[in-house]
Amino acid sequence: MKIGVVTFPGTLDDRDAARAVRHAGGESVALWHNDADLHGVDAVILPGGFSYGDYLRCGAISRFSPVMDPIIKAAQGGMPLLGICNGFQVLAEAHLIPGALTRNHELHFLCRDQKLTIENTNTAWTSSFTQGQEVLIPLKNGEGAYMCDDETLAMLEGEGRIIARYVGENPNGSRNLIAGITNERGNIVGLMPHPEHAIDSLTGPSADGLGFFTSVLKSFISGGVK
Repeated sequence: MKIGVVTFPGTLDDRDAARAVRHAGGESVALWHNDADLHGVDAVILPGGFSYGDYLRCGAISRFSPVMDPIIKAAQGGMPLLGICNGFQVLAEAHLIPGALTRNHELHFLCRDQKLTIENTNTAWTSSFTQGQEVLIPLKNGEGAYMCDDETLAMLEGEGRIIARYVGENPNGSRNLIAGITNERGNIVGLMPHPEHAIDSLTGPSADGLGFFTSVLKSFISGGVK
């Protein structure tokens, strides 16, 4: 399975995401933000970083990069798409998932290992987990608070579209401790913490993040998200 990893100007975690793909058993393909060709990939990861320096609004400029047009069309057609941290912000700016990411409630940049509970295992990126499983992966963000209106929140809760929540104290002020969400189909996932930094115990606090990458490989083998 070929998984594209997009690099925008200011992206920091593209190589980590590519390493995670290879560690899971997939083939990583580098995708440049200014190239509208997806080079035959089967899935795409929008990694973390500070695309375009976050000078306008996190993800707002990247959403209009040439590579995003084919990504949006492919994802709307069912291609698995994962947005991590800044990638989550890009997904929101592209209206591929509802809501928005805003400044952390204490206005500080966070960088720490964070426990999560996996809420939804019926997506292309979470099927390797069990519902209610607790995982430990790094969290690092300045604009990581997930916000939406009450109607959208009720929809996400009612449809089971929250894929992960923070355990314990709310680190950034996200509504209902939301750490990640999915679209209705389950092929698009936005996740604020960084699973690519927790794929083995040598380089991360755990290997718990690897499940996000093995999930998409399993989804591809089984025929994908319906």
